[in-house]
Order: sequence, then structure tokens, then C-alpha cells
Amino acid sequence: MAQAVVTGATSGIGQAIALALQAAGHEVIALGRNRAALAALTAAGLRGIAVDVTDAAALDGALAGLAPDILVNNAGMMPPVRHFCDAEAGDIDLALAVNLGAVLKLTRALAPGMRARGRGHIFFTGSTAGHAPFANMAVYCATKAAVGGFAQALRLDMAPHGVRVTEIVAGRVETGLYKDLLSPEARAAMYAGHSAVQPQDVAAMVLAVLALPQSVDVARFDILPTHQATATGASNKDK
Repeated sequence: MAQAVVTGATSGIGQAIALALQAAGHEVIALGRNRAALAALTAAGLRGIAVDVTDAAALDGALAGLAPDILVNNAGMMPPVRHFCDAEAGDIDLALAVNLGAVLKLTRALAPGMRARGRGHIFFTGSTAGHAPFANMAVYCATKAAVGGFAQALRLDMAPHGVRVTEIVAGRVETGLYKDLLSPEARAAMYAGHSAVQPQDVAAMVLAVLALPQSVDVARFDILPTHQATATGASNKDK
């Protein structure tokens, strides 16, 4: 049974991955900020730890004594969707801290142990926004592009030591990412007609990648709604 650390585990993709790993027999340490959700995960047999991933000292404390063979860097946030010239400095700083800074710190803390043990698998939740431009999302695109570049370079660093690295490139997934940014009506329209990938679908892909032979490293997998024909969101009928 491998030990797994999942960030952003209290909702959406992170929660689905954490529960799937636990159901597969792994010891799962779920990191997040929602204490009620963490309590529910603990009741389900996971180990929930409340922590803000941007708090370096708190994160160090949460990671003390852990030696995971699976790390899922999933915690992320969407800054307000607006023209870059109108973006607030605080929103930019927070997006950089959560989506990139915390990812680098967490990976730096746990990857050396994997290298020393000669095994492990590191996942990063990226986005199609890291591989294609979207209007009014310049900061989010920048952070996810940085995660994508880091993941692929890290894979080259870790491969000689038996540690695999995979970037999850998700298209439209039905999560709470836009909960505070779009109206309920806009979100309902976005996800109407079962047109979005579900968090459980992403979790199933993570398990499938983990199950591959150690000699196989999936550098990146794209998981998109069937109708989302391209990374920029164009559907077949748009062509």
C-alpha cells in the first residue's frame, strides 16, 4: 500500500482523486482548508490535514514525517475573469502563490525522498488554459503554463531515478472552480446537458496511469468533454 498526498482534496478533482486512491487501497493524506470536508474524508478512512498551502511554515508542519510514493499537486484557484489591465495586484499574487509557488514548494519538499527511494509518481493538475490562450484569463493561463513546463522538465530530472511525472491537462470539468466568479445561471449553462468531464473521470485516469508498468511514463494526458474538440474549446459544430 503506497502513501499518497493530495492537495486541494476537499472538493472537485482533488476530492475525487483522494477517494479513488483510498478505495484502491492506498493510505491517503488529504490536504485542504475546508475543515468540515476534511472531517468527512477522515470519517471515510483518509487522513485529513487542514493547511493553507501558501503558508510555508504550516505546510512544512503538515508534511513532517510523510514519505509518500504518490503526490498529487492539485490545489489551485481561478482569479477573477477579467481583462489583465483591470486585474487586482492581490489577485495576481494569490494566483501565483497557490497555482505555482505552493506547487514548487510541495514538490521540493517531497521529491527528494522519492528520488532517494527510487520510486514514486508525481501528478500535477494542469489545464488546457496552460496550453492555449483564453481571453480575460491571462494570469490563470500563465500559472498553468508554468506548471506544464515545470512538470515536463521535472520528469526529465526524475526519470533516471525511477520516479514518474504526469501532467493532467483537463478541459471543462464540472467543479466549483467558478463558484465565486460566475452566476448560478452561467454555471448551469456551462455544464448543461452533461457536457463536462466529471471529477471522477479524472480520478479514473489517474488510477489507470498509476497501474501502468513502471517502465511506462505518461508525461501528460488530456481529458476533455467529447464535444470539446480542441484545447481552445471549439466544438465540432463550430468548424
